[in-house]
Amino acid sequence: MALTTTTLAAAVVVNQNFIVVASATGFAAGNFVRIDGEDMLVQNSYVSGVTIPVQRGVGGTQTSAHVITANVNTYLASDDTGPAAQGVTSMQYAGRPVLIQSITATSTLTLPPVGCDLRVILNGTSVITLTVPVPTKDMDGCMLTVLNNGVAAHVPTFTGGFGGVGAGYTALTVAAGAKLCIVCFAVNGAWNVVSAPGWTGTVTKVTAGIA
Repeated sequence: MALTTTTLAAAVVVNQNFIVVASATGFAAGNFVRIDGEDMLVQNSYVSGVTIPVQRGVGGTQTSAHVITANVNTYLASDDTGPAAQGVTSMQYAGRPVLIQSITATSTLTLPPVGCDLRVILNGTSVITLTVPVPTKDMDGCMLTVLNNGVAAHVPTFTGGFGGVGAGYTALTVAAGAKLCIVCFAVNGAWNVVSAPGWTGTVTKVTAGIA
């Protein structure tokens, strides 16, 4: 089988030994399940239905809470090709732990621990205003990635502005008809943004031109 994707129909708490999904297509006893950064195993007792008994935290992944509408992938072990062949690298931040947060409503982001990167998934088609606090200076090098799962005009809002510029450089509004990926790095108590494609509007202090 190929990997099958659905969403959570109900939130999952840390100590819960089952999940409820929007569609049971592709699920079977012995399948693996991946939600955010956690891997699970469908229990042998499962026969059918959208309530699926699972073993949590498989493969050393961290057992964590998951919000309603978070993506759920199910697959066989043979479908997981594992990491690509690795070569020698001198990248400074290779191997950093990566945390995943799924968010469904307007809220303030919980920043990751020092030494970790964070990927934030904005779920659903209702507009979410996500307030991103100023990083602490000991977070230098932390990579923050904000992505939207559903198409909506989400508004990531960065306290202190990009690059510490302040007012006028704080809020981004995602195009209502598309998805967007925002990548920022914490440097000296500010979020420095990476842009591709280029920004439009009054953004002269956070963009660079090609001569």
